[in-house]
Amino acid sequence: MAAASLRPARMDDAAELARLCAQLGYPQAAAEFEARLRRVLASPDHPVLVATHDDRALLGFVALERRLLLESGEVVEIAALAVDAQARRRGIARALLAAAEDWARRIGIAELVVRSNVARAESHPFYQGVGFRRAKTQHVYRKPA
Repeated sequence: MAAASLRPARMDDAAELARLCAQLGYPQAAAEFEARLRRVLASPDHPVLVATHDDRALLGFVALERRLLLESGEVVEIAALAVDAQARRRGIARALLAAAEDWARRIGIAELVVRSNVARAESHPFYQGVGFRRAKTQHVYRKPA
């Protein structure tokens, strides 16, 4: 397979992005996913980059979020990183993260943050291997508004 190329996500990627999210355990209702994607793509602070080998079937994606934290300043958070199960261990995630780092530097932000569920044990050594260090362990609570 030829090397993956990276490009910004487009609305016509919605079905493929939803497929990749489902592989992570987040099945998507098409209409709701498309509505969220439309909002995300409209925001310059929330870029989504995709990896593809033929500009149709997506191999992976990274969704980024520029965040201003009162207590610690600006960071770029990796909101989602997914690589198709059949395309893993080919450097695609590394390429997507390198593009994320490039974007952070271009907008003047010196730190990337990623949250990785404890259930995704295979991802923890990967993140450490590309230079992330574990900063803390936390519980996430949710409550309907």
